[in-house]
Amino acid sequence: MKKIASIVLALACTATLFAAPKKNSNVIKVGATPEPHAEMLNLIKDDVKDAGFELKVIEFTDYVTPNEALESGEIDANFFQHLPYMDSFNKEKGFHLVNAGGIHIEPIALYSKKVTKLADLKKGAVIAIPNDPTNEGRALLLLQEAGLITLDPKAGIEATPIDIKKNPKNLKFKEIEAASLPRVLVDVDAAVINGNYAIPAGLVATKDGLFVEGSKSPYVNIITVKKGNENDAAVKAVVKALQTQKVKDWVAKRYPNGEVVVVF
Repeated sequence: MKKIASIVLALACTATLFAAPKKNSNVIKVGATPEPHAEMLNLIKDDVKDAGFELKVIEFTDYVTPNEALESGEIDANFFQHLPYMDSFNKEKGFHLVNAGGIHIEPIALYSKKVTKLADLKKGAVIAIPNDPTNEGRALLLLQEAGLITLDPKAGIEATPIDIKKNPKNLKFKEIEAASLPRVLVDVDAAVINGNYAIPAGLVATKDGLFVEGSKSPYVNIITVKKGNENDAAVKAVVKALQTQKVKDWVAKRYPNGEVVVVF
């Protein structure tokens, strides 16, 4: 029995030696796309520090990796996506991500380097749209709102081109990764581009957009965490610091043309 006890003790010690290091509870790592999300987070670092936590911002340039990093525990939260996208991602991947707080809307818009108004889009024009399910549906709903197409009402927010019932201009659609849309804009007749990719490309929705999403959009950008961490003190400190007049004032000054609209 003593020999067995010694073996168990040895195994326990070994497990302790090779266990993952305990997370520093005073540090919160938040993944974000560069603009405006990472900029907002960097703006509130001192406020989060005053609440007793160190905020580390990890930048991502796509819509998939930050959710994978959050699900795996590499980061504690992320800030880049809207609620319908998170719900779709959970459903598709079997992830367990939840909303910890809504911050802002980035209106998407239809942009073009070839025409200056919707009426100038020719028959057979090529329109680039995001290729992920949620943002593709959002883009098609925008085009429907603009009067360019009519969708099957049953398709909802995850509509795809096959759900188009009326297409009087016989528009053609190219499904492109969202991050690449600003780069392909010159190669197509028009493209529907998300705000966090349009902004770094120098595109202003209210100035450059042929048609802009309405202010009542349900696509609110959120702080996302893994289920069970919604009430974590560090997470709540980040959300609280973002939902302030300081951030409102910064957004108003940084994006005077309505490229970003706060929701708090």
